[in-house]
Amino acid sequence: MLVGCKYNHFLIQFIYILMNKSFLLLALCLSFTKETDAQNNALKVGTACVDVSPKVTPFQLRSGKSSYVHDPLHVRAVAFERDGGRAVICLIDAIGIGREMSDIAKSRAAGKTGWKTQDMLICATHTHSAPKGGEGMPGREAYEKLKYEKLEEAIVQAINSMEPARVGFSSDDEPSEVRNRRWFLQPGTMPPNPLGEKDQVKTNANRNHLVKPAGPVDPQLCVIDVRNSRNKPLALIANYALHYVGGVPKKFDDKGREVGMASADYFGEFSRIMPYRIGGTNPPTDFVAMMTNGASGDINNLVFTGTRAPRSPFEQIRIVASKTADAAWRAVKKIETYETKPIIATRQREVNLPYREPNEREIKLAEDLLQRTRKERDAINSRATSVATRVIEYANPEYPRTEPVLIQAFRIGDQAIVSMPFEVLVEIGLEIKKKSPFNQTFLISMANGGYGYLPPANQHKLGGYETWLGTSRFQPQSSELLTNHLLQMLHELKSIN
Repeated sequence: MLVGCKYNHFLIQFIYILMNKSFLLLALCLSFTKETDAQNNALKVGTACVDVSPKVTPFQLRSGKSSYVHDPLHVRAVAFERDGGRAVICLIDAIGIGREMSDIAKSRAAGKTGWKTQDMLICATHTHSAPKGGEGMPGREAYEKLKYEKLEEAIVQAINSMEPARVGFSSDDEPSEVRNRRWFLQPGTMPPNPLGEKDQVKTNANRNHLVKPAGPVDPQLCVIDVRNSRNKPLALIANYALHYVGGVPKKFDDKGREVGMASADYFGEFSRIMPYRIGGTNPPTDFVAMMTNGASGDINNLVFTGTRAPRSPFEQIRIVASKTADAAWRAVKKIETYETKPIIATRQREVNLPYREPNEREIKLAEDLLQRTRKERDAINSRATSVATRVIEYANPEYPRTEPVLIQAFRIGDQAIVSMPFEVLVEIGLEIKKKSPFNQTFLISMANGGYGYLPPANQHKLGGYETWLGTSRFQPQSSELLTNHLLQMLHELKSIN
């Protein structure tokens, strides 16, 4: 009997121990599951920065053939993912990005990653010192191929390098380097436009005849600041409404000819400076900073009133890069809260825009111009030939009447981003910021295609370079149509909880 009791006692103890261990194991499993769920539900961010400097020389610049690179060009990408939401912003140091190139690069990256192309935004910095791709010479053909490869590589690398992260948003102003370049002039001083008529405003006009600028500026510099789980700076996306700066040094080739040099302009210099603004004397490694181009179609850096001291080559680029990096640093310092579970969502629409149709007067002016000699046309306006040719082209009944363009709206937490495939005039960007349901919104121009300038209807009425048929191909109501679509998309994103 005692033996049985003793046996039962040991059995009860054994069962008790097993139960405790089971509860402990269950608790550990539940804890691990919760931690795994939390990690899966948290933000992840990946980055990439790949060199896209030309390797085959000579290559083609806007200024002519060259074999010299002043500073490297890159493709930079930042990928965001959380709770099924995904977004990639990819930026190339180029004057523009064609729709075909953008579509193909996205499709290839999607095939390698499983991400949807609608979650990918590809844009260009609009540096005027980037090499041209295309056909006609080995350097151009090689560079065209290189751009395709590096766009795909950067997107894939960013997606494949994702790690837990947190993100913050802010902005600061840098008003000293943005100026509207469209001006009203004194009576009797307006030169003829390409069709021989008089516009109401002139782009980059003679400073002796200025009355007032024809539009505003947008001094706001917006930032998206990303830190990893150890609070190490991971990425910074900036946005500023300013054209390229220029003033890149030239070089004498082996035949004594002065030739241009490839450069990423202030966009690239900003990216090189920013790690030091973030980390001081110990800049973070593997940190990717990018400067996207905002609604800067009519905004540049020239001094129209007053006098600026002469600059050495590349000096003004460094000044602008330094000032914008300072503004980005000030913006980052304002961020009080970084989100680990921001909503990531995207919207995309393809909108058919109506082409402009020249009227009878414009057609007659163009026909008369094309009957003259090239020298006579150039005496009227240096763009008379190109604009007159475009008028006749668009007047052809067989010419397409519309073209589909791609626009996107991204949400990353409380930050909204919209994009247009144009050099967007500043009033459009300001209107979207004002009417957006988000407190923080910015526009990326020259994204997912390139179709010239996009002026609002009121600027179309004033004329000027950005509105000529050679530079602006769609009807004046196009900006309103795209803006309405983007605002609808932003409201859709805002409704996501």
